[in-house]
Amino acid sequence: MPGKQVGMSGGCYPDRLIQSTPNLYYYAANNPSEATIAKRRSYASTISYLTPPAENAGLYKGLKELGELVGSYQGLRESGRGATIVNSIVASARVCNLDKDVDLPAEEDNTADLTLEERDTIVGKVYGKIMEIESRLLPCGLHTVGVPPTAEEAIATLVNIASIDRPEGNGIDDDTPIAGLPRLLAKARDRDIEDVYRSSDAGVLNDVRLAEEIKEGVRAAVRASVDRSTDSTGRVTEVNEVGESMAAFFQGGSPMRKALLDLNFDVTDDALAPLFKYCEFCLKQVVADNEMGALLEGLDGEFILPGPGGDPIRNPLVLPTGKNMHALDPQAIPTTAACDCAKVVVDRLLDRQAKDNNGEYPESIAFVLWGTDNIKTYGESLAQVLWMVGVRPLPDSLGRVNQIEPIPLEELGRPRIDVVVTCSGVFRDLFINQMNLLDRAVKMVAELDEPPESNFVRKHALEQAEELGVTLRDAATRVFSNAAGSYSANVGLAIENGGWEDESQLQEQFLSRKGFAFNADKPGILDQQADLFQSSLKRVDVTFQNLDSSEISLSDVSHYFDSDPTKVVAGLRTDGKKPTAFVADTTTANAQVRTLSETVRLDARTKLLNPKFYEGMLKSGYEGTREITKRLRNTMGWSATAGAVDNFVYEDANEVFIADPEMQKRLLETNPNAFRDMVTTFLEANGRGYWDTTEENLDRLRQLYAEVDDKIEGM
Repeated sequence: MPGKQVGMSGGCYPDRLIQSTPNLYYYAANNPSEATIAKRRSYASTISYLTPPAENAGLYKGLKELGELVGSYQGLRESGRGATIVNSIVASARVCNLDKDVDLPAEEDNTADLTLEERDTIVGKVYGKIMEIESRLLPCGLHTVGVPPTAEEAIATLVNIASIDRPEGNGIDDDTPIAGLPRLLAKARDRDIEDVYRSSDAGVLNDVRLAEEIKEGVRAAVRASVDRSTDSTGRVTEVNEVGESMAAFFQGGSPMRKALLDLNFDVTDDALAPLFKYCEFCLKQVVADNEMGALLEGLDGEFILPGPGGDPIRNPLVLPTGKNMHALDPQAIPTTAACDCAKVVVDRLLDRQAKDNNGEYPESIAFVLWGTDNIKTYGESLAQVLWMVGVRPLPDSLGRVNQIEPIPLEELGRPRIDVVVTCSGVFRDLFINQMNLLDRAVKMVAELDEPPESNFVRKHALEQAEELGVTLRDAATRVFSNAAGSYSANVGLAIENGGWEDESQLQEQFLSRKGFAFNADKPGILDQQADLFQSSLKRVDVTFQNLDSSEISLSDVSHYFDSDPTKVVAGLRTDGKKPTAFVADTTTANAQVRTLSETVRLDARTKLLNPKFYEGMLKSGYEGTREITKRLRNTMGWSATAGAVDNFVYEDANEVFIADPEMQKRLLETNPNAFRDMVTTFLEANGRGYWDTTEENLDRLRQLYAEVDDKIEGM
């Protein structure tokens, strides 16, 4: 809509349209960035509401059977049946398509020829993968405004809150660090949690088992805490504090300690007390509800209490909902804690790349920066870019980050990696000062007198300065976004309505809409720099994005694939090589760096193909069916922009939603338009070469399309 982004005047369309009409706007509590735009452009009083209740994805069908086989092996691993069970595990894992994620022996190999340690490694890697699927949080159904979560739903939230270390304290009145429950449980077994995570990720069977026991311990302790406050209806109306259960302490300890002792974790109540005092405060916040109350207050012309928006797991002060949301001081990010987390993720990404490429580091990485993500994580992805190029942010006495300094190569311990940063339109609107910071950081590094083999930013900037006939400083421009007032690459829109000829059209849209450069030397101006943008992208070896919360993943929204440049880079590179695409997942205490294909598979297994997810959605009726169809369409988006979707994802989705006559009927009855869109998506995926299937499946889809179309048209 025409008009300024900030400070509306009479000539701006939003101002002219809304005039003096009150604007009460419900917004998800985890989306403060877009809520801020609503405030700036339409004078909205926002009312936050909870995201949908979440629970563990669980295991189903072949994955459940595979889990049972792993359980059998753990009890019989040293017996004569051990090798036979491993053979069954390998065969079952292959049927579940886990061979794409785990290195399995060849089909003709017999694991009886392997040592016990080698068999343990195979089982450990399979076990780790299925536990990763089982423990992943997924939203179940949709949130109903004004209905607080049940005790069961509150437990799922508190498990995640209790799993995070909080070195800053409770964020309210005490800055004493609070250790997360996984750290306390690992310490009870004389282990460091980081060591457990590393070994578990590597497939060490004993540590995969220990990591799972720790997860079970966290759930059991949190459940014991919440159960003390749960009424007969399964809800929490009043929280019983730890101090009120002193009598129990003299009978073997608190319920939390007893629950942990039952699982062989001996943690004293003194060690548990700081964490569970904080969890009790969080429980009060989780189950409190003012979503309808705030609406009535607004309609009455009364004051709606303001509060921060963001991720309620990282910052429980986002709760209770029903607040007039605000974001944060944009100059206060990245925080020190965000920089520490960013270093872990970047180091894991570079270590994996070096391991996969004979010790060679990537020379250039394409980043995507999102407004909401940086608010929720206090600038983690922003800090990742700075750490990649080897620059340290320097906060002043008020915590504002306006200054930077290069990290010496000796301290960095690796080359400076070049970056190409594409910022979302919302990031551009909210964090223009941080775009300035990034641009200054890259140009500072490009001007350092360092050898090109240790400074890829300088190496590429020198090449581009000669290639484009510009100064070194201009050639080092690496921060891009949309033109002012423009949002997204419109790739998602094209895929949603099917109105695109081929992938080259999508790639051209990305280049033309995202190629506006930010230049700290020319503040306030975003110039289209198509040649420089393409010149920078064609040097990219890796594309990279972040997932920071369990509520929104790769297939939930179109934004992620809309801004993904993987196939764009492949088309621009002179060697025709497709860049490796990675996604950092910081939704749990154990941050992971996976390939994009691994992440798409994980997302499909935990959501689109998971009965717990689609049955939960179907209970929501019309809108739930639309949500299922949307995820299938977004999955196809990853085929179009990155080629990251395996054939089995489409094949299994077809088996779930199309091949089953009963499921067809349910989808058709709840939302015939969404069901028609689903059928269309399957046919389009096949027509564009993303899904290879049988003619029988295609004939069924064509017939279904005709039947659904006739029903919608009333024939």
